[in-house]
Amino acid sequence: MTPNFRFVLFAALAAISLQARADLSVVACEPEWASLATELGGDKLKVTSTTTALQDPHHIEARPSLIARMRGADLLVCTGMELEVGWLPVLLQQSANPKLAPGAPGNFEAGRFIVPLDVPARLDRSDGDVHAAGNPHIQLDPRNILKVAGALSARLAQIDAANASLYQDRFRAFSGRWAEAMGKWEQQAQPLRGVPVVARHKNMNYLWSWLGLREVATLEPKPGVEPNGGQLSQLKAQLAAQPAKMVVRGAYEDPRASRWLSEQAGIPDVVLPFTVGGNDRATDLFGLFDSTLSLLLAAAK
Repeated sequence: MTPNFRFVLFAALAAISLQARADLSVVACEPEWASLATELGGDKLKVTSTTTALQDPHHIEARPSLIARMRGADLLVCTGMELEVGWLPVLLQQSANPKLAPGAPGNFEAGRFIVPLDVPARLDRSDGDVHAAGNPHIQLDPRNILKVAGALSARLAQIDAANASLYQDRFRAFSGRWAEAMGKWEQQAQPLRGVPVVARHKNMNYLWSWLGLREVATLEPKPGVEPNGGQLSQLKAQLAAQPAKMVVRGAYEDPRASRWLSEQAGIPDVVLPFTVGGNDRATDLFGLFDSTLSLLLAAAK
């Protein structure tokens, strides 16, 4: 091997290695933000999620594998609003990655870019699992997704200026497709306006706000508090006087109380994907809302 050939080979390998390292490593706390980051960054990003659609995002284990993943990440994309307060601080501390520190450009909180619902007038443990910043389950209103997409695109351009134009172009393309899809979904959802529903947990409020469904009760007597037999019986009696069309829960939630009420009240037990990956159809953000609308409309009939 001649010296010139060695030099050319070394330079080529170095360029390939540099190109591989140039791709941003993104860790998302929830599947919806992993999907959104992929929409905005394409193959310029290596995206993973710390949770799945079948896990309660309030409660996950801070496993060593997650710590290792965050240690090498360039960007952390989470909901914030105290949704991950039970586990994310441990991951941040143990990973000791200054890029992801709160306040750093590599720490992105989606909840900072939307108008929150259910901001409590007081904070009292007797009220159950309430969040000072408001209801953190913001992903079920597609208008929020668009707001977060604009902010996340700008953050990607900030921390990866060399590819800023790519992120801006992909955001424009996504926002156009998203606006068209929202128009379709809102037209399809007209029969749902005013439909009375029971939710298992206070995690569907952004969906109700967008579509105009009316939550008449929740299975949980207080957020995060499991209902007992007596409380479920009271709810059954309540629905006899104030009927609901369906009882709704997310794919990750315990089905037992919902199934009991469904059988006792004679209404459908509707399992929504809640986030990307929650069922076979919700493979991305578009599929999430296609599936959600389809399930609600079928139950309302």
